[in-house]
Parts: sequence; C-alpha cells; structure tokens
Amino acid sequence: MAHRTTLEEERPAKTPKAAKKPGAGGAANDARNEERERVFDAFRRWGYLEATLDPLGLFEPQKHPDLDGLSGAAAEEARNIYCGTIGADFMHLPEPERRRWIAERLEGPASEVNQPKILERLIRADLFEQVLQARYLGTKRFSLEGVTALIPLLDSILDTAAGHGAVESVMAMSHRGRLNVMVHAACKTPHEVVAGFEDVDPRSVLGAGDVKYHVGATGMYVTTSGKEIGIHLVSNPSHLEAVDPVAVGRVRAKQTRYGLRGPYVDRSPETLNKVVPIVMHGDAAFAGQGIWAETLNFADLKAYTVGGTIHIIVNNLIGFTTRPEQEHSSRFASDLAKRQSVPIFHVNGEDPDAVVRVGRLATEYRAKFGSDVVVDIIGYRRHGHSEVDDPTITQPLLYERIKNHAPLWKIYAEHTGIDSTQIAETVRKEYEEEQTKARALRKIPHLRKLPDYWAPYFHNRYKAEYEVDTGLSREKLAEITDGLVRAPEGFHVHPKLVKLLEQRNEMGHGKRAVDYGFAEALAFGSVLLEGNPVRLTGQDSQRGTFNQRHAVLIDTMTEHNYLTLSHLSREQAFCEIYNSSLSEAGCLGFEYGFSRDYPEALVLWEAQFGDFANGAQVIIDQFISAGEDKWNLPAGLVMLLPHGYEGQGPEHSSARLERFMQLAAEDNMQICQPSTAAQYFHMLRRQARRPWRKPLIVFTPKSMLRHPDASSNIEEFTKPRFQPLVPDSEIKDAKRILIASGKVGHELRGERRRRKDTSTAIFFLDQLYPLPRTEITAAIAEHPHAREIVWVQEEPANMGALFYVLPRLERLAQASGLRVRSVKRSGSASPATGSAKAHELEQKTLLALAFTTASSD
Repeated sequence: MAHRTTLEEERPAKTPKAAKKPGAGGAANDARNEERERVFDAFRRWGYLEATLDPLGLFEPQKHPDLDGLSGAAAEEARNIYCGTIGADFMHLPEPERRRWIAERLEGPASEVNQPKILERLIRADLFEQVLQARYLGTKRFSLEGVTALIPLLDSILDTAAGHGAVESVMAMSHRGRLNVMVHAACKTPHEVVAGFEDVDPRSVLGAGDVKYHVGATGMYVTTSGKEIGIHLVSNPSHLEAVDPVAVGRVRAKQTRYGLRGPYVDRSPETLNKVVPIVMHGDAAFAGQGIWAETLNFADLKAYTVGGTIHIIVNNLIGFTTRPEQEHSSRFASDLAKRQSVPIFHVNGEDPDAVVRVGRLATEYRAKFGSDVVVDIIGYRRHGHSEVDDPTITQPLLYERIKNHAPLWKIYAEHTGIDSTQIAETVRKEYEEEQTKARALRKIPHLRKLPDYWAPYFHNRYKAEYEVDTGLSREKLAEITDGLVRAPEGFHVHPKLVKLLEQRNEMGHGKRAVDYGFAEALAFGSVLLEGNPVRLTGQDSQRGTFNQRHAVLIDTMTEHNYLTLSHLSREQAFCEIYNSSLSEAGCLGFEYGFSRDYPEALVLWEAQFGDFANGAQVIIDQFISAGEDKWNLPAGLVMLLPHGYEGQGPEHSSARLERFMQLAAEDNMQICQPSTAAQYFHMLRRQARRPWRKPLIVFTPKSMLRHPDASSNIEEFTKPRFQPLVPDSEIKDAKRILIASGKVGHELRGERRRRKDTSTAIFFLDQLYPLPRTEITAAIAEHPHAREIVWVQEEPANMGALFYVLPRLERLAQASGLRVRSVKRSGSASPATGSAKAHELEQKTLLALAFTTASSD
C-alpha cells in the first residue's frame, strides 16, 4: 500500500529534546501520539463519507473500510469531529498549509454562535415563505423551505467578510430562494418584493421586464457589528448556472476599481477582500451544467482570478423530479470541485449552529488563502419544483416524510429551549402588513439601482443613432505609433517581429498602408491615452489567431512579456490583454459581467473563429441581447468574431451572422462588419467615446487582415467618423448598385476591375444594425439612372443578413421605383462546403451572377 503523508509528518521538524531516561514513558507516549495521529488522519480523509448530513435520513452515511475497526478514545473524538453534521472534504488539497489550517480549526474548540439571532432569522425565512403560500396559493415562487438555514449561513459569511474588510458582495443564484435572499440579504422591504405577485399596472415595467424570481436586487446589508456591505444580487435567467461567470466578472471589475489599475498591480488582500463573490447553486445544476466548471477553472488564472469565490450548494437532493442517483455519478453533487484545490464543507441544513460555523470557516479560508471554497448545505424541498407541481406523483415516499416533518425554526426552538411564540407572531404580522402595502402599490418598484459610475452613460442609452468624432491628427497617430513600436532596452524581440515593428512604424508615419492589426493597436492606444481602459481576452488573443495582433512581445531569451499598450504614457488608463482558457460560455459571460461594472472601459471578447461563439449562445441570448430589455441593465461588451468564406470548411467560415440579426431589435445592440482597417479603427473608437453603452458585435476578417484592398492609408484615420455605409467613390451615375458586407464586397470590386465594368456601383454596408437607412437612401440618390439594387452575400440563402436586409432595401427603393434582388448561395443545412475546389467554383459563380443583369419580368 502506498505511503500516505499525515499532517504530523508535514509539520516542520522540531529540535530534538534530550533523550528520556528508560522507564520514563517517552517511547509509550510517542507510540500513543503516533496512533492518535494515524486515527485522525483516517477520519480527516474519509470521515465526511460517514457524516450525518440529510435531515430526512434518506441520504445515509456511507461506510468506509479505512474507518472500520477504529476504536478507542481517539477514534471517538475524531468521529465526533468528522462524522457529525459537518463533513469536511479537504485532504485532496495538495497544499499542506491549507490542510493543516482546516484541521486545526475543525479539531479546535467550536466558536460561539448567537442562537437567538439564528432562531429569529429562521423564523423570518420560513414565515416569509408561508405567508406567500397562504396569500398567493398556486403561484410560482420557488420556495426556500427545507433549506432556510441558507439565511443564517449568508449572515455568517457576510459578518465574517466584513471583519476582513468587505464593503461589497456580488451574489448570484438561480430562482429557488431568490425572493427570500432579496429580503434577508439584499435587505429589500418585503412589500417591494411581494409586489411582483400583485396585479400592478403593466405599463410601469420598464422594457419587457422579467418574472419576479429572475430579477436582481441591490441593497445594503448591516452586519452584527453595524458595518454596511453593499449587496448586488445579479439578475439571472432560467439557465441556472449561466450567471456564474457574469457575477465573477462583475467582481473582477469592482476589485479593479478598488485597485485603481487592476488587481495585478494591487493584489493585496485588502483589495481582493473588499468585494466578495457568493455564488449559490442547486445540486442538480452544480453537478450537471458545464458553464460552472468553466467558471471554476478561472479561480487561479491571472486574467480572471478574484481572490476566491464562496460557492454554496443549496442542496435539496432533487432536481425538478430527478433524484441524486440519476443526476450525478459521484456520491456528492459537489465532487466536481475536487478537480482543483478547493475544500468542500458538507453540512446538515438542520443543524443551524453547524451551518453558521461552516460559513465562518469558509469565509476565513477564502480571506486567508485567496481560494475558492464550497459549502454544501444539505436539506430538502418542501414543495414541488414550483408551488404548482405535485411532487407526490414522482416521489411519494419522500413527500410523505416531508409532510410530517416540522419547519426548521420549530425544531431549532425546541433544541435551544428558546420560546419562539412571540417572535413568530410578530414576524407573521409584519409580513401580512407588508403584503397589504404591496396590494396598494400602483407601480412595480425597481429592486436594483445602477452604481454611480453608470451616470454618464445611462441617461443617453436610447440615443442609438448618436455619432461622435473619432478621427485623429497625423501627429497624434505618429505619437501613438512611436509608443507601440518601442521595446525596452535589452529586450530580445523575435526577428520576425522586429520586421513587423519596422513595418508598423512605417504605417503609423504614413509610409505604408495600415492593416487591420495595426489599426486596432492605434485605436486601443488612442482610447487608453484618452482615459478609457481597454480589456481584451480570447483564445490566443495576445498574438492573434491569424498572427495579426502581436499585442504582447515575448523576449526570446527569457520569455518575459511586454505589453506595449501599457507603456504609452504614465497618465494613460490601464490595459489588459490576455489569452483565455479554452472556453466560450464562461469567458464571454465573464467579460459581459466586467463590462457591466466598468462602463467606461472598452471591453472586448474575441472568438478564435467566429463560429466558436456557438458555445456561448446562452450568454448571447439571455444577457447580451436581452439583458437591457428584461432587467434594465445596459452593457457595452464588444464581441470580435472572425467571419468569411475562404474554403476552410463549414466550421471556420461563418460566425452565424443570421443569429445576431435575428436577435436585433429595439436598438439593443450594434452589428458591424467593417470593410477596411480605417473603418475598424473608427468603429472601435466610436464604441469607447459614445456617451451610452450598447453591445457591439463585430464580424472581423481573416484573409482581408493584410489584403491591400482592405488596408487604409493614414489619411483615412484623420477622417471625422465611422461610415455605417461606405458609398462608391469610383463609379458615377451607375446603372446597377451592388450592396454587400465584408470580404465579398472587395471580391466584387476585384471582379468589376477584371470586367472593366464602369456601370456598376458597389456599396459596403459596414453597419448592419441599426440599419443606416438615411445613408443608404442618400447613396442610392447619387445614381439616379440605376435600374436595380442587388444584395450580394457569401452565405447561403437561409443564412447571413439576407432575411433582414432585403425587405428593408425593398422599402427604401420603392420611392425610386428600383427593383431589388439578391445573389447568394443556395439554402443549406451546413454553413459552407468542406471542399476548397467546390468553394472556389461557388464563389466564381456568385460573383458572375452579381454582374448579370436580371431578366425582365
């Protein structure tokens, strides 16, 4: 059997004492100590399996062979510690210091708890649900009953966090128990929360609104010592774990504010402990939903770490109608967390004293080690998945037991001997009065308030057509260039990049056309010098998937990194450019969250290939496109999605433009495909400089990144603004107008040159949404003798922007009597062919059809 290191063996060696005289009992004492340590080591490792964790007794302790046969005083002591109502799973941690720290606290004297306060909080949590059940029978609310110890657990965490300097906490959770947490942690008045059940004027809801158990809340929690902690409960859809990376991203942004230039300039515990993330999960979702695993992986990554997240599994031992043995392959739903150095504390939800102690322990662990930690509070679910379900159909025996099981506050009152009668009567009366107040409301109250840093942007958020100047002087562009091409003295730049920097120096000084990569760097540099931070993450984004960015230089001798954008000026804003983990949903959700709490920053997420955004569709659908309409929460995230049909097969051709066009409505986002490097430059600067924030979806090029047709001379960067529609400056009074977006527009112009065609004008539609109707109408009017307008796209007929653009072009062309038709690939189940030769043939046919005059009707 392999040797297992014990905690005793991990301790530093002590100075040997003088040898004991024979018969003094030294050897016997050593043997007893060694045996005691062996026994405790076994219980530290496996005791959690034999802990009594289920209040209903259905999830029985699991015997472990290493604990069989252990007896005596040491075994009894160890069993009381490790096999009671707390099951500590921590011996998988590779760090001896952390294991020792946990063991010492578990094996030391139990800290005191305030039992009268715990009882009052349990009464409040349970009676809040009972009053709602009585007043709104048959209405969904997703009750917390069965795990109401969550409320004193949160009290314990927040009280302890305040002692370590916390001033804010970002909380995330799905719907179960959300209303209870709003009242008792976010400290919203019950009548504000209950208003969602009343028949309030629907016109009082800003935007489309959302159901009451999805919306977020902000409030001020007051600790036992009187300290205030700002609470931000994040809005979340029914995709239960989708909120996890959003909440952690918000924490990172808030910590960055406290650190002034980011947690990795000021990584002190004082900064990281100011904002504490608390993420609450259901057991089924924790075990089953992959986005949580992606978020857990962020814990120690430089781009994403927040100094530890406190995870709470509000464990009902059931998911909808599914029992644990059908939900996860491991004994505990929490076992997925063991892939990393994360301790897990299982605790019986009907031992509130133990729950409070575990909350304190978990928070102290996070504060000391800057690590994630999991609290698995195990209880039950008194009602069905929602209050309109009948759970006795699928779990008759379980719910027969639950029906006869007393509420926790009554059990705890009897256990502690505290008379709860008067408290219960007072609390019940209070909640009934609050319900009466809710019935008198005429408008649904707003449960959340945007932080003050949104003030400069929020009031302008509906001015979707508002434009700003983005051009820069040649002198300013040259100044930025000088900083971008400068490496520290003695830094060993790769020979290929030495040449690249020389070329970029020529670009910035007007001696060479500027490509996309350097246009982006100029945009970022200018934004930083104007005081707006820049944060860009994505898979291989430091170099760029297509070897186009090289934002971070790597010393060929030492591999030290140098981000030139961070060294333009001492007064500049901070810049972060990181390679992300191989995740889409988690990473995109994180950056969306960051943008929510850093509106003045230009925050960008880049897909390695545009179609990889498929893996983050939940974040796109539920947060990016709908978050403002549902929850009145704006965001300014930029998505960079490489797109273009170049014979690379179905997986790396399309960023699924059609999906974003389908999601676009009510000025909820901007969708752009810039046709030149200068257009890309102006578009990025516009996003940073506009006095409002909307998500920006950018379809970026691949082959056109360095193509001469898409490069721009330096004068294009001095022009005032981004052009949503780029008209044709070469052809006057055309007979045919082609309108395209992206790479195919350049190919159309190349085909026109080949044909020596002087009667066809080609417009680039660089902003697909909001559609620039005024600009399109004006450009068409420049060609009064045109007979038709042709929308040309690379994508198949059932994809791309065709379904959106074509009917709108038809309406715009009606006044001129122009015919509108389209050229596109045939409808297809797959975005593109896998054959390079077939692609080439299709593309040639596409271009030929675009220049073929339509037959008369």
